Amino acid sequence: MTSQDTTAPLPSSRTLAITTAAALALAGVILVTTVLPAEYGIDPLGTGEALGLTAISRPVAVDAAAAPEGATALKPVQNGPLGQYAAPYKTDAVTFTLGPYDYVEYKYRLEEGALMQFSWKATAPVIHDLHGELNADPNAVTSFDKSNRQDAHAVFTAPFPGLHGWYWENPSGETITVTLRSAGFYASAMEFRSDKTKVPHELTVP
Repeated sequence: MTSQDTTAPLPSSRTLAITTAAALALAGVILVTTVLPAEYGIDPLGTGEALGLTAISRPVAVDAAAAPEGATALKPVQNGPLGQYAAPYKTDAVTFTLGPYDYVEYKYRLEEGALMQFSWKATAPVIHDLHGELNADPNAVTSFDKSNRQDAHAVFTAPFPGLHGWYWENPSGETITVTLRSAGFYASAMEFRSDKTKVPHELTVP
């Protein structure tokens, strides 16, 4: 009884070469006609446009929501619990060195309803007055927090337009350092020194 060999013959090198070349050619056709138009918007043969594939690569246009009517960079429009502005808030960080019995004032220009959060800390208790000047009029001053203290951390809502900020005075014979950090929808910052000079400070947009 004769046994039969059922092992299939291996393809020749010529057959493998032809098969490989055909697979590469097919992959190239798919790349040019579908992948490039759909993924990258590259359509050398126009097939991507004909098949609607180039639309896939185009970014979807999104309409930007406008700020509420009446909102500005400094003045909010209230929308329920949200006070919405037309521009980002600003930040500030500053340190003052007060010699014995020296003082300094530091104020921001805020519109009515504008928010500011702040934290300040002194190396020793100071005479302190958080106050505002209506429309920057030094004769129309309202105090909001007046006390001797070493630090404060709060959120402030401007009750009227004008300059709002702090008066710090060193009541001792030792040098005191006051460090302030704030973030808010303010327009500018000004330092008023005890020698009657004014020094504007640059604010940062995060």
